[in-house]
Amino acid sequence: MGKQRSPKQLGKFLAYVLGRRPDEFGLIPDSDGYVKIKELLKAICEEEGWSYVRRASLNEVLVTLPDSPIEIEDNRIRAKNREQVPEQTYSESPPKLLYTCVRQKAHPFVMDKGIFPQGYPNVVLSSDRNLAERMGKRSDQSPVLLTVQAAKSMDMGVVFFQAGECLYLADFIPQNCFTGPPLPKQKEDVKSQEKPASKPEQKFPGSFFIDLTEEKKHKKQAERKRKRKDITKEKEKRRLRKQKKTWTDL
Repeated sequence: MGKQRSPKQLGKFLAYVLGRRPDEFGLIPDSDGYVKIKELLKAICEEEGWSYVRRASLNEVLVTLPDSPIEIEDNRIRAKNREQVPEQTYSESPPKLLYTCVRQKAHPFVMDKGIFPQGYPNVVLSSDRNLAERMGKRSDQSPVLLTVQAAKSMDMGVVFFQAGECLYLADFIPQNCFTGPPLPKQKEDVKSQEKPASKPEQKFPGSFFIDLTEEKKHKKQAERKRKRKDITKEKEKRRLRKQKKTWTDL
């Protein structure tokens, strides 16, 4: 983890992240300059030497520094001085290729319907592939990277806004304006599969095999016939004895 920085050092770092270059860390402040604390912590912990930072670390900056550079409201945080934060401006000629990530679960829907906003009011794209992947891993351990053709998107009516040096925003990206990895093959329904035909028993010339099941069946049938014969004989004997008795009585 390394040595922890002082609250003053952390305060300076937060002032840079939130007050100067949030786009460098894949963060999009809202209209009031706030970002979600959980998103800030995920971004900060990706940086070398800052992986220890937690909500308590932010609170320590507020309490210990006489003139704290940050403000916290519920689950949001912003820099007090935001004069250097890049404004969101209309982009007439964005880079040819932009990148964004979606969750694995959303992959089939996105490939069929298009890219919709996830977690932000707009679809967030980056001209830096590595940054796009970093942002994607904040919500999915194995996100799906998509490559957006900006010119084709604009021909389809998409309007891009630039939010810093390498971040771009759009309301929606149509289905045929981006590429991505193929969808994973769907698992075959085992229940619908027909059972494979049983392998025919191999027989060799001059040999035979005794079917024990059939042999048992024949034995049972013979036993039942024998019992029926015995019962019939016993009934016949009784009938004869009864008849003999009747003749004697006469």
